Amino acid sequence: MSEDETQATNGSTKSEDEVVTVFHDQQNFNVKHPLMNEWMLWFTKPPSGKGDNWNDLLKEVVTFDSVEEFWGVYNNITPTSELALKSDYHLFKKGVRPEWEDPQNKHGGKWSYQFKDKRSAPIDELWLHVMLAAIGETLENENDGEVMGVVVNVRKGFYRIGLWTKTTGKVIPGSGDGDVAGGKGRSAEKSKEVLMGLGKKFKEVLKLKDAEVVEFSGHTESAHSGSTRAKAKFTV
Repeated sequence: MSEDETQATNGSTKSEDEVVTVFHDQQNFNVKHPLMNEWMLWFTKPPSGKGDNWNDLLKEVVTFDSVEEFWGVYNNITPTSELALKSDYHLFKKGVRPEWEDPQNKHGGKWSYQFKDKRSAPIDELWLHVMLAAIGETLENENDGEVMGVVVNVRKGFYRIGLWTKTTGKVIPGSGDGDVAGGKGRSAEKSKEVLMGLGKKFKEVLKLKDAEVVEFSGHTESAHSGSTRAKAKFTV
């Protein structure tokens, strides 16, 4: 084999073995970066009339478990700023429905913030950062086990972004004796500390000022008093 042929062969081999990530080529990458959990994106379409059933409006969009798949999804869905009123995106761990009644949500609550000046809120950027924080597992510490999912609501007078948690800081029956979310081995003090830490991190991701308050309320309280009027259990 000639020197030129040898170089050509070596060059070809190197090209085939080359690692191409999504950051190098969004279409022809050959390496995936797995996420710690599998996630599902849901969409709530606007109701057409008073007879609409929630389950008919809530639709599964796609499931993914890698960074590359997330970007593939994100780059092909309608931006939040372009959604119709009364639309929602929900990004939850696979196996958890974005409903208060879901067994993994019914003892939990949510941190949330309303952006009432819709024109000045960079909602697409904020929602992207919240999703990345959720799938990147940066909202909580390892073994905290509170994050269930994140939600963005599009309403006439505001955008609202929420972070759903497994507990409200209390023990959940059947969660065992360990130091886990809802477990008997996690003290009330630590449970509150975990939830408050989540709230502070969530506030940072939303780029809010100190005077702007993020509120936490339990799903049960929200169900009884209306999600926008529920009394805040914690604030940051």
